[in-house]
Amino acid sequence: MSHIQWRKSSYSADAPDNACVELAHAPDAAILLREGDEPGTVIATTPAALRALTRAVRAGRFDQLSH
Repeated sequence: MSHIQWRKSSYSADAPDNACVELAHAPDAAILLREGDEPGTVIATTPAALRALTRAVRAGRFDQLSH
């Protein structure tokens, strides 16, 4: 996966201890996700599934998980 170009949010600082979620496009059109401090663990998803997850997070559907 060294040929994959990972991107992180512009809101993330460049400090080495500031891990964040990183995204990349896979050659087969999938979207790849990984945690910056665990770069060997990669999740592949579809653009539609990622949009659905983003909408759910913004709507607060996972807020109860933090309690």
